[in-house]
Amino acid sequence: MSRSRIVVGLEVGTSKVCTVIGEQRDDNAVAVIGVGECPSRGIRKAEVVDLDTAIQCVHQSVQAAEESAGVEIRTVFAGVSGSHVRSFNSRGMVPVMGENGEITDADVDAVIRNAMAVNVPLENFEIHTLCHDYNVDGQDGVQKPQGMRAMRLQADVHVIHGVESRAQNIVKCVQSVPPLIVNSMVFNGYAASLAVLTEEQTQLGAMVIDMGGGTTNFTVHVRGAVRHSGVIAVGGDHIANDIAIGLKLPLSRAERLKVEHGSVQLDESMKGRAIAPSGELRIGTSVVFQDQLCTIMRLRVEETLQLVKQELDDSGWGAFIGAGVFLTGGCAHIRGIKELAAEIFGLPVQIGTAQTVMGLTTPLQRPEYAAPIGIMLEGVKRLGPLPKRQSLWEMLRNIARPT
Repeated sequence: MSRSRIVVGLEVGTSKVCTVIGEQRDDNAVAVIGVGECPSRGIRKAEVVDLDTAIQCVHQSVQAAEESAGVEIRTVFAGVSGSHVRSFNSRGMVPVMGENGEITDADVDAVIRNAMAVNVPLENFEIHTLCHDYNVDGQDGVQKPQGMRAMRLQADVHVIHGVESRAQNIVKCVQSVPPLIVNSMVFNGYAASLAVLTEEQTQLGAMVIDMGGGTTNFTVHVRGAVRHSGVIAVGGDHIANDIAIGLKLPLSRAERLKVEHGSVQLDESMKGRAIAPSGELRIGTSVVFQDQLCTIMRLRVEETLQLVKQELDDSGWGAFIGAGVFLTGGCAHIRGIKELAAEIFGLPVQIGTAQTVMGLTTPLQRPEYAAPIGIMLEGVKRLGPLPKRQSLWEMLRNIARPT
C-alpha cells in the first residue's frame, strides 16, 4: 500500500486568502489535491488590520480546501510578507572539529550559526536562512562539504527576517480557526520562486517578481541560490486607487476599469475612446477615456518596476540574470506588463506559473497561485522525505531480535 503525507500552504494576502493542499507521495513527488480561496477582508498590504474579519476569511478558505481535497487540515505553513520583511547576506567561518579533519554535520551547523550571528533587531525573527555555498580551505562553490577534509569551513548565507509581532498577527489569525496550528512561516516572494523556477533557471540566474494587491515581493537566484530578496509596499490596489483619484471615480468602478479595459501599453487607437465597465450605465455625465486610464496605470506600474530594478542594480547581481525575469501574482495579468518589464530591465520577461508540482489543473496554472503553491512546497522541504518503509523481512527480523 502506498503512503503519503498531507502538506498545506496558506497565503493570507491583500486580495485573497488561499489554501493549497498538497500530497507528498512515497516517491516524494508532490501533487496538489485541493484548493480553497476567499476574497480578503481585514488585510491591508499583506498584514492583518482587522483580526476578527481576517479570521473569517481564513476559515472560509480552509473549509473550501478541505471540501475540495476530502481531508481535514490540522497544520499549515503560512506565508508572510509586508514592508517589515528585510534581508541581508552574511558570512561565517569555523575551524573543522571533526575526527581526522573531516567535516561533519556538527561543523556545518556551527558555521551556519556563526554566519547568523549578526545584529538582527531584537524585535525581528529569522524567516529563512538560505545557504549559498561553502568554502573549504579556500575552495569556493562547495555544495555539500560533509566528509571532506579541511582545517577551516566557511559559509555564505542569505537571511530573510521580519518583525515578529507583525508576523505573529498572521499566526494568531490562522490559529484562531481550530484545530489549525502554524508549523512555520514562509516568505511569499521566496515561495513564488520555488513554484515557478526550475533548477536550471536558478543556476542560470533568475529574478521572480510577485506583484500582489498590496505588496510586490522579489527574489534573485544566481548559481542555484537566493542572493537578494525584498518587499516593495506597492501593489495592484495602488493602481486602482490612482485611477479612482485621477478620474474621480468610486474605487469599485476603478478596479473594474483596470481589469476590463486597462493596459500599460499605449497606442494611438486609445485616444478619444470612451469606455465603461461591462453591464454598467454611464453615471451622470462622467466619461472615461481609455488613454487616460492606461496612462495612469502605466505610471504606477512603471514606478513600481523601477523600484525593483533599483534593488537589483544595488545588489550587484543584475549582470548574472541569464534566465530572465518572471512575473507572478495578480498584477501579472495586466495587459502589456511583460513588455513594459522587458523595457525596464533589459532582460527576457515571462509570466510565471507553477511548474514544479503535479496535479495542476488549468485554473491553477495562473500567476496568482505561485505563492500559495510555493508555500506548500517549502513545507515539503522542511518536513523532509517520507521515512523509508521497512520491508516485511526487516519487520520480522526486528520482532525476532532479543531485547
